[in-house]
Amino acid sequence: MTPNIHYKDREIVGERLELSKGALYWLGPNLTLRNCTVVISVASRWLTMMSGQFIDCTIQAKGELKNKRWSRMNFKGCRFKGRFTGNDFGFREDDLDKWRLGGIADCDFTEARLDACRFYNCDMSTIRLPRWPCFTILDPVRRAEELARVEWPGTYGRVVIEGLKRQDKSIVALTDHAPSEAAQFDTTHEELRAVLERVPWIVM
Repeated sequence: MTPNIHYKDREIVGERLELSKGALYWLGPNLTLRNCTVVISVASRWLTMMSGQFIDCTIQAKGELKNKRWSRMNFKGCRFKGRFTGNDFGFREDDLDKWRLGGIADCDFTEARLDACRFYNCDMSTIRLPRWPCFTILDPVRRAEELARVEWPGTYGRVVIEGLKRQDKSIVALTDHAPSEAAQFDTTHEELRAVLERVPWIVM
């Protein structure tokens, strides 16, 4: 039987939390982590977010953490390391998160590899983003029509950019990893970069 490890109703300061394989982890409710290092070795399905806040913490993904929704967690002054694919950061306005539990500000992703990661309802001027080969489109949904007029290589424009028109307008940034996107959408990261360099609102 898989053990359940539950961190809730407490404040943890200055500790290292190893979320290792072989257990199911619950974070929250009412959890505060301050000046902690959280090392995530489990897959996304073994990690459940209830509610809580991370203050001046380091969050490190040991493997590739896929499709994790952090919208019930509030991050302030944190550093992210490792590979994150399909992760959502910031508060999302939907039924599950109607109490506005989450958020993100003053965080550093420069040592992380982000791909297909979205930021919701936050001030991106406070976020340090990863550089090339990662790239970030700022305010992508509101600029979807303008972005669609760009001639994108491969199928990136037809799939990713056109898909932005159907996304939630509270998405304030989309970060992709160029080699991963190129492999998926029939192009090269060099061809993708040649276009990105000519487009405003791109952080690389």
